[in-house]
Amino acid sequence: MKLNPLHDRIVVKRVENETRTASGIVIPDTAAEKPDQGEVIAIGPGKRNDKGERIPLEVRIGDKVLFGKYSGQSVKIDGVEYLVMKEDDLFAVVAN
Repeated sequence: MKLNPLHDRIVVKRVENETRTASGIVIPDTAAEKPDQGEVIAIGPGKRNDKGERIPLEVRIGDKVLFGKYSGQSVKIDGVEYLVMKEDDLFAVVAN
């Protein structure tokens, strides 16, 4: 199944955090916090302005992005968890 976001929405796959601390302590999945960054998997066509013209999104597929802890709606497809959110929910694009 493929997600095609509408308007100014994007689909993000979370980037997994390290499950081991620098000193070698393993953090169990139940204690680990969900990461606040991810990779853009799909983007919508953009929202329309007052004249009906499309405003393209600033993010691109493959961008690494930062977002709030409670941003977006979580969906699971083929056993993989994704977040669907508006572009406005993003804080930043991580430069490579």
